[in-house]
Amino acid sequence: MSTRNRCGAILLGGVLAAWAQQAPPSLKVDFPADSPVALLSVGSGESRTEARGGALVLDLHAALTLRNAGQRRIRGVMLLVQAQEFTPGGKGSVAVPSLDVRPGETFPIRIDLRLLRPLLVGGGPLAGVSLDGVLFDDLSFYGPDRLNSRRSMTVWELEARRDRRYFKSVLEARGPEGLRQEIVDSLDRMASRLDVQVVRRGRATALAAQEREVKFAFLPFPDSPIEPVGGMAQVTGSEARAPHVEVLNRSSRAIRYFEIGWLVRDRDGHQFLAGTVPASSSGLKLAPGAKSEVSEDVALKFSRGTGQSVAIDGMTGFVSQVEFADGNFWIPARTALAPSPEEQRLADLYRRRGLAALTNELKRLQ
Repeated sequence: MSTRNRCGAILLGGVLAAWAQQAPPSLKVDFPADSPVALLSVGSGESRTEARGGALVLDLHAALTLRNAGQRRIRGVMLLVQAQEFTPGGKGSVAVPSLDVRPGETFPIRIDLRLLRPLLVGGGPLAGVSLDGVLFDDLSFYGPDRLNSRRSMTVWELEARRDRRYFKSVLEARGPEGLRQEIVDSLDRMASRLDVQVVRRGRATALAAQEREVKFAFLPFPDSPIEPVGGMAQVTGSEARAPHVEVLNRSSRAIRYFEIGWLVRDRDGHQFLAGTVPASSSGLKLAPGAKSEVSEDVALKFSRGTGQSVAIDGMTGFVSQVEFADGNFWIPARTALAPSPEEQRLADLYRRRGLAALTNELKRLQ
């Protein structure tokens, strides 16, 4: 290496080191003047930066304290966290469902994200936090909704109400021990969920030759406005590629969004929740009686939490949510297949604080 190149490399290395060793990243929190939540404090002492090539990795760990500045109870909040709008990996979101924050009350939100931004960018805060949406107890919504947070949080709240009713009914019918058994069963199901990794779409010739077409079976929901009528994916071992599902709108209303839940069965007959196949969120308008096909041009690899691969032997789909063109929603009756964020929260409350805390929480919430 020439002396000039060597000096350049040393200088660049010094710049990278300076970036990597600077003070923890600062956050700029910018809420609108009429925001129903007010910022009280920001703590970000645990955040770090690291230079990698031409990018700066922001390992953000912050704690915001917010206050309900409006007149309605808050059920959910979605934040957009952005280091660089047009850089891959430059933005993320923080969703907080299952809240019950009365007017004037304060509540915390944790931000734990890893973001990227170009290394040589001007000064100022390294990341910005904005409000994408707030959902209230009457299911009204505030915010720009750039992340489709209205849809996500409304579905989560409807599922939360459904699941709270279910666990309350278990408590009334079977008593505390019946509730305990139901929550223990829920924890067991959550522990058996699969890890899903998106893998490269290119296929080696040997693997492509081993692929087989596996068709979806479907769980029937008689009141569902969407009826799945067919679907399949190309499967090799623990990998499924290009899943697609054809559906029929059997309701009398136009539909603009829906999701199909996806279960995977291994060769021992065990069934695991694998995720969802969403419809396109832009431009969909499925008229009554019309059909549509949803697909994902990806390859997905499934494994257990221990890293052990799951050999796919069969797949089952079910309609997990529907949004009508008029803004109303349909969700299925509670099943043991896909735990909602609220069921996960209640199960975690039982795990950390016991049956009495869970019982008190169910009695407290509507």
